[in-house]
Amino acid sequence: MKRQPYESDLQDSEMLLLEPVIPAAKPGGRPRDTDMREVLNAIFYVVRSGCAWRLLPHEFPPWQTVYGYFAAWQKNGVWQAMNEALRTIVREQEEHEAEASAGSFDSQSVKTMNADANGRGFDGAKLLTGRKRFLLVDTLGWLLHVWVTSARLPEREGGKQLLSHTPAHILAHLHLLWADGGFDGPDFTAWVHEHLGCLIEIVKRSDDAKGFVILPRRWVVERTFGWFAYFRRLSKDYERHTATSVAFIYTAMIRLMLKRLTKNALLYL
Repeated sequence: MKRQPYESDLQDSEMLLLEPVIPAAKPGGRPRDTDMREVLNAIFYVVRSGCAWRLLPHEFPPWQTVYGYFAAWQKNGVWQAMNEALRTIVREQEEHEAEASAGSFDSQSVKTMNADANGRGFDGAKLLTGRKRFLLVDTLGWLLHVWVTSARLPEREGGKQLLSHTPAHILAHLHLLWADGGFDGPDFTAWVHEHLGCLIEIVKRSDDAKGFVILPRRWVVERTFGWFAYFRRLSKDYERHTATSVAFIYTAMIRLMLKRLTKNALLYL
């Protein structure tokens, strides 16, 4: 009997967009009999609801199977590939060039709930123990790259790690970057010029500003962080390893782009 759908389930039109980037079954051995759409539905259920793998509803494939695909795709870069493929499509749909020529980056400190988590530290500015998520996004807020570190890492050092690990084919198109005052400094600016060959503009908050103020260009990456609030798995960092945290962020962004591409974004955006 067909199960009742969950809000996080893929629609037919969304599955059509993902099918070309789902890895084929390995050659040889028993043919794949797992429903890949249900595997994806289960993964999106986890990131949307925030539940543990072992608490997946029984209508989905066994949690071990679902987690196995999630972990394998994390290791093989599939989530990044899906994100890139969909980002290109959504940018063209919104009448932008396929590759971004400008972007902005920032960090977000979040608590880490796993006491044994790798890459866990204390952020003295935010007064929390956890991790920092460094995001590089295009001018529409779609994810170009993400890097997760200990929360104790200073902004400029984290910015260097983020940009150093951004794929070369993405950096090759970037000519201008925006960042907030936490990344200000001649050494960091010189490093960006030398290693990336692009300009960086620091967007600072006015000393006279009071309360919440929308800052030019910088608000785009802040909005992307705001989108994370729709995914309970991202409300804190529950993961033991930073690579898993990165994979969940890509997963959330993939779900958002699918909603946007199929004009079904009201539940999220």
